[in-house]
Amino acid sequence: MPDRRFQRVIGFALALAIAGSWLAIHAYAMFVFALTWSNWPVAAVMAMAQCWLSVGVFIVCHDAMHGTLMPGHPRANAAIGTVLLALYAGFGWKHLRDAHLTHHKLSGHAGDPDFDEHNPAHFWRWYATFFQRYFGWQSILFVHTVVGIYWLVLEIPMVQIVALYGLPALASSVQLFYFGTFRTHHHKPDAAGGGFADRHNARSEDFGTLASLATCFHFGYHLEHHRRPDVPWWALPAARRAGVGSVELIEKVPA
Repeated sequence: MPDRRFQRVIGFALALAIAGSWLAIHAYAMFVFALTWSNWPVAAVMAMAQCWLSVGVFIVCHDAMHGTLMPGHPRANAAIGTVLLALYAGFGWKHLRDAHLTHHKLSGHAGDPDFDEHNPAHFWRWYATFFQRYFGWQSILFVHTVVGIYWLVLEIPMVQIVALYGLPALASSVQLFYFGTFRTHHHKPDAAGGGFADRHNARSEDFGTLASLATCFHFGYHLEHHRRPDVPWWALPAARRAGVGSVELIEKVPA
């Protein structure tokens, strides 16, 4: 584990860089950039960058939920998480924090809010369940309010709002779910115990460090995270190298 003071400095600096870049691109895309047929490749690059940074913003909030963003400062973790989750999609901090901690307690079992026990191997059905559980009326109201202001008040073209705000946000939810939840928690029908190593019902990717960062900010090192939730996202590659997730599969994991 890194020194707590060092962890706070690195965690806050990375959070500032990720969230700051995310907000800067959003502001430029909405208030400066003018989408045309001639500059759509630039728009596509911005949309992809915004999708990836949106994933990063959520991972920063995830660290705040575990207290690993600013260790020893629960109010700072809550404040940062509250602001970023609200900006991300109008999410409520307490609801998501409590749901995520429940996920760690009941990982892969009935009652786990991140898990669909009726579709443990079906991507789209599980994603639909996941989406419905988290994207409630508060998020719907927030998104509709933002879009309404951009379109009706600021007169930003709807195609630009959809391409550079709506689609990156939606794509980031799919990316987060696919790499951070489905691949790491789905059951393998032909494997004993669903293909998991232990009671955490989680597995890790074999991605290298760069691929792990690109796909889900190292959240694919998921068994390491469940065994050591006190490790921040940026230190998960070191946890993997240290062998935190290196174990032999056991024959059966209780369902």
